[in-house]
Amino acid sequence: MLRLLTPADAALYRAIRLEGLANHPEAFASTFEREHDKPLAWFEERLKTSDVFGAFVDGELVGVAGFRQEDGAKIRHKGVLWGMYVRPQARKSGTGRLLVDAVVAHAAKRVEQLRLVVVSKNEAALRLYAAAGFVEYGREAKALKQGGRYYDEILMVMFFDGCDATRPR
Repeated sequence: MLRLLTPADAALYRAIRLEGLANHPEAFASTFEREHDKPLAWFEERLKTSDVFGAFVDGELVGVAGFRQEDGAKIRHKGVLWGMYVRPQARKSGTGRLLVDAVVAHAAKRVEQLRLVVVSKNEAALRLYAAAGFVEYGREAKALKQGGRYYDEILMVMFFDGCDATRPR
């Protein structure tokens, strides 16, 4: 089952978010250390200011993906898919695709384009996003530094107006 999380889900969200940060520190701009000591109210606020979808199996939250619309008159037409994480036991079950599709459908009613960034070494995520219709439009070299190692990020986009992001305008 998929649904938007609410502030009442903050404890569940906090647990899965910290798990993702701890197990895959290279995949997120934030860190476990930064978020671990945040009060539950901080996670409640996050669920108020972003639309975070949760995937549940037998009542357990097994995956999350967030949507945030950019703020500002000139950039409100853009949204961001962020914070995607699926617990190991739910991987290769279609949960990730369901979450991405939910964010895409949600975003298509609110923005003209949906962007995301993904670590270049995360081949499974790259395949998932490409299969969902995202196209690569750039690469940020050395975007993240974790444990003394650099990670490039792939920039991907999906346009809802039918244009092709791979062709210059």
